[in-house]
Amino acid sequence: MNASFYTASRGARTQQEKLNVISNNFANINTYGYKAKSSVFQDLMYYNMRAAAGETTQLTSGTGTVLDHTNTDFGQSGFGEGAGGYDYAISGDGFFMLRNPVTNEISYTRNGHFSLSRRADGFYLVSDSGKLVLDGGQNPIRVAAGVLQGRPGVYSFANTDGMQSLGENEFVPIPKNGAPVLNTEAKLLEGYLEMSNVDMAQEMANTVEASRAYSYMLKMVQSSDEIEQTINSLRG
Repeated sequence: MNASFYTASRGARTQQEKLNVISNNFANINTYGYKAKSSVFQDLMYYNMRAAAGETTQLTSGTGTVLDHTNTDFGQSGFGEGAGGYDYAISGDGFFMLRNPVTNEISYTRNGHFSLSRRADGFYLVSDSGKLVLDGGQNPIRVAAGVLQGRPGVYSFANTDGMQSLGENEFVPIPKNGAPVLNTEAKLLEGYLEMSNVDMAQEMANTVEASRAYSYMLKMVQSSDEIEQTINSLRG
């Protein structure tokens, strides 16, 4: 009885985590360059069920699932007109390369909503998070008299599987993604922005699925508790 109770409670928590991922997708449905995420689960330990005396059984029982990680769908979305004078969109594979002006750490994004920021030696092109946008030579792009002294570079990887999300629509590669390579085949669209690739219909379906699974898990917790109370009352 305890096994069913804890398995169901673990399942309810897992479905809540899935709903959190879905909620994040909904919250970013209008975020430029946002890439939808999906939950990936893994099974917890299985054990062999006890057989009756003198009998054998190969039946196993699980102990629930746990959220292992989230996958990111890097599929390209549609384009919309830019909201500022320094907006860019990437048609094809690749990312804009950003550099943190404080730590010099490199990150990547598909959000091309850029603006100007004044530094000690002049104006530079920066992202929404205030990071420097780098050109094809991995150098910050200066702005003189309102004119960019370069164009944002587009960088691709051997694969994008497992890239880590930093938040604020930025990613960093892991070893299996390989080194960034300047993508000369990608087309840079000036004055446009890539829209979010969240599929509203799919997210609604995922919400219904996760909500129903969550309610079933809670019902299982309730049933296990009621059975336990009945057994305890009979013992008394």
